[in-house]
Amino acid sequence: MPVKVKLIADSGSTKADWSLLTAKEHFRYKTQGISPFFLTAPQVRDILEKELLPQLPPGVQVEEIFYYGTGCSQPKSIQIMETALRAVWPAAAVSVSHDLMAAARALCQHSAGIASILGTGSNSCYYDGTTIVHNNPGLGYILGDEGSGAYLGRKLLQYYCYHSFDDELLSRFDAKYHTSKDEILEHVYRKPMANRYLASFAEFLGENRGHYMVENILEDGLNDFFFNHIYKYRESWTHPLHFTGSIAWHFRDVLQALCELYELQLGSVLRNPMEGLVKYHEGER
Repeated sequence: MPVKVKLIADSGSTKADWSLLTAKEHFRYKTQGISPFFLTAPQVRDILEKELLPQLPPGVQVEEIFYYGTGCSQPKSIQIMETALRAVWPAAAVSVSHDLMAAARALCQHSAGIASILGTGSNSCYYDGTTIVHNNPGLGYILGDEGSGAYLGRKLLQYYCYHSFDDELLSRFDAKYHTSKDEILEHVYRKPMANRYLASFAEFLGENRGHYMVENILEDGLNDFFFNHIYKYRESWTHPLHFTGSIAWHFRDVLQALCELYELQLGSVLRNPMEGLVKYHEGER
């Protein structure tokens, strides 16, 4: 007799996390990321059939699919994902939503709160426990994305290119990256995926905590997120602030310090949304 299950996905453009929920337990899988901006429905179906289906246990019957992914706030992208998912699992009920809804449900569950993503990019919203009521729109990594990995990496590279590092930090930077101003400008202005390139330098910040220049970059970058986004929600003063993403996770002590400074309530901080999404959808049984 087939085992009936729920399938949950949280997908970025580079990797996707999947969870299979049975009545008693859940299983985790990974595939490449899926971006309906760049893929057709047949191409998405091909990824699912080649990368995900072979990992699933035999005899499972997927009843419901909850897919959260990058780009899935646009009707065309939603249609691409729905078509691909139904092609692989024609009998399943399919729900497609965007990554900010994934963050809101994972972080807030069924309660009201401010949900923020601090990863390669950044985003935020006020979630009333059911729907996203307010979303202060971002401007992307060139004009916005305050508090993100790309934003912090950009600040770090400014310090380097403007010769603002002291000798100690310059020595550490050169030993790790062996780069130059010209090479940095080439990556940022002429090569693709500049946001990911910038965000890759956030690792250096994590490795050099305690140095006053690193701490200044972190505090200034995350404070910019509070000033330009958190402050725009009047609910921030009466509801907890929740965060997910690699930057939020690794620098959660800075978030805590900023919340204490501004007398705001820090809620949960998750490295990625899947743990919270499993809890949310388990509660819907």
